[in-house]
Amino acid sequence: MGIGSAAMNAPGTDRRIDLFAGRRAPAVVLASASPGRLSVLRAAGIDPHVIVSGVDEEAVQAAHAGAEPAEVVAELAYAKASAVIPAAIARFEHALVIGCDSMLWCAGTLVGKPADADAARCQWARMADGTAELLTGHAVLQVTDGVVTRTARATERTVIRFGTPDPDELTAYLDTGEPLRVAGSLTIDGYGGWFVDGVDGDPSSVIGISLPLTRKLLKQVGVTVTDLWRRP
Repeated sequence: MGIGSAAMNAPGTDRRIDLFAGRRAPAVVLASASPGRLSVLRAAGIDPHVIVSGVDEEAVQAAHAGAEPAEVVAELAYAKASAVIPAAIARFEHALVIGCDSMLWCAGTLVGKPADADAARCQWARMADGTAELLTGHAVLQVTDGVVTRTARATERTVIRFGTPDPDELTAYLDTGEPLRVAGSLTIDGYGGWFVDGVDGDPSSVIGISLPLTRKLLKQVGVTVTDLWRRP
């Protein structure tokens, strides 16, 4: 299933040749439309190619009904990464595909993105002045010579301590539209950061991708993260 040299040299492919046994370094593919995940990776020295998965998240959750919450988000991450494999192989002979999914474990319920502003308001009424656990599933799929050769997946847990926005503050926050785009109706790298009193765990995971966990998963598929950093 490998692709020809013309495709390998097409614009957008990674032309670096370094520590991968004389091969071109694998392209890093982010299977997510999340600007937060993209910004975290870029700030940490990696410029991924973005291929959005379009996975039916409700169907994946239904298929794993009854599973542990951490397992559900890991399966969602794996499903997203797996869904973009054909598109990744069409563009890159060697690639590392990263999928992520975040959900909030709050009062015994897994909470994703709110359906609308009213749902987000109700969610904040439950969270205010309390704590909840953000679960971020991660999956890394390694593509070598156009074939998936190794995979790794895991979930990062981070406790969020919420503040209590007053009614006007909450309305203003909802009016930004940000709570509708993120799991649990908040993120710490935007307007929502004003209403989070603290985080116990990895802050990058709250934004959508844990750098420490991703590094460990890359190690599991035989890749050192520093080999993927952009060159000066």
